[in-house]
Amino acid sequence: MSKTYVPASLRRNVVERAGSCCEYCLRPELFSLSVHEVDHVIAEKHGGTTTEDNLALACKLCNTFKGSDIASIDPETDEITALYHPRRDRWSEHFQLENAAFIPLSDRARTTIRLLQLNRSRILKERSLWLDSGLIKIPI
Repeated sequence: MSKTYVPASLRRNVVERAGSCCEYCLRPELFSLSVHEVDHVIAEKHGGTTTEDNLALACKLCNTFKGSDIASIDPETDEITALYHPRRDRWSEHFQLENAAFIPLSDRARTTIRLLQLNRSRILKERSLWLDSGLIKIPI
């Protein structure tokens, strides 16, 4: 949980930049039961700042699964691996979509998919509907 207040204007910029979609699972805020949260990609306890280059829009579930983590164990190599960083990493270099499932293209993606449970069955069904309806756009 953030220790620092995120000013409304900064939150608005983060929401607009993300197109009102979670930057991890792509869930549109419109189809969430709670308001998306502003995530410190690098948590404040690790020295992260409350600035646009360290903030990402996250749904409640993704923000809960991620917590203050900046790395986790790669399920394939068992190595400690940095998580996907929405501000520094290009989505298309780490992920691709196949039938609404995130396919990892990197160790970072594999680790993020596992930690945030980005391919859990319920979200796959929902993501499929959002994609078919054109409600989300695939990040570059």
